[in-house]
Amino acid sequence: MVNNVLNNMENSIGMLYLVPTPIGNLKDITLRALEVLKSVDLIAAEDTRVTLKLLNHFQIKKPLISYHKYNENVKSENIIQRIKEGNNIALVTDAGTPGISDPGSVIVSKCIEEGIDFEVLPGASAFTTALVYSGLDTTKFLFRGFLPRENKYRIPVINELKDRRETLIFYEAPHRIISTLQFLYDNLGNREVALCRELTKLHEEIKRITLKDAIEYYNDNSPRGEYVIVVQGKSDYEIEKENMAEWEDMSIKEHILKYMNEGLNKKEAVKKVAKDRNLPKKEIYKYSIEL
Repeated sequence: MVNNVLNNMENSIGMLYLVPTPIGNLKDITLRALEVLKSVDLIAAEDTRVTLKLLNHFQIKKPLISYHKYNENVKSENIIQRIKEGNNIALVTDAGTPGISDPGSVIVSKCIEEGIDFEVLPGASAFTTALVYSGLDTTKFLFRGFLPRENKYRIPVINELKDRRETLIFYEAPHRIISTLQFLYDNLGNREVALCRELTKLHEEIKRITLKDAIEYYNDNSPRGEYVIVVQGKSDYEIEKENMAEWEDMSIKEHILKYMNEGLNKKEAVKKVAKDRNLPKKEIYKYSIEL
């Protein structure tokens, strides 16, 4: 990184800044973000109309170009060329951190390939705010963003996630929230969920509820605003229940044989069966004598 900075100085190459913007409350912008937006030569914005409102609020006047998911491959090349010509450019999205479920990752990859230096500023991100609000486990979590819209694409995704113990985090638009909650309920069961909408805005709302109750609620109440869905990871109880389902119809002897067929020796198999059934090992051992 130091070498890149030196090379940039020698060659009068500019800099790319990825600048987070508020997810609702404009006071959440950082002093550093404002400093960068005031100092750059050009701002690339996901929606120039949205960004113009932000800039006007802070009395910043800078040229704007569009940079969104439909043009980011082409525009990335253009921005890279401008940086090589000595321009300092800020990349912003409508809200939150560029690259997190928003355009940004493409130009980062191109900068790395080209050896062009860039800075990522810290700042607002909806999913971290929602995670803390949820009251669910924050020590381990998995952010997935927007699920694919079509079942043929989102079924493989949910199959990868359904056995994870981490708290799961998704984004969703109001017009798809009910169908997404139903999809999560059908595939994950009736887990605890926090529905966080309009974060940091006037009508911010956090609903801590189950998936089933959430579906019933939104069938009676029209969803409004952008949502972050925070879902409880797979619990120990669910895992124990699934494990129990595998052997509850087996005899103790069949249960021991199951583990032995999986490669455990008799002693290890007895120990596992005793743990599964919450019985003393000596009680299980007598069923293994003839095996």
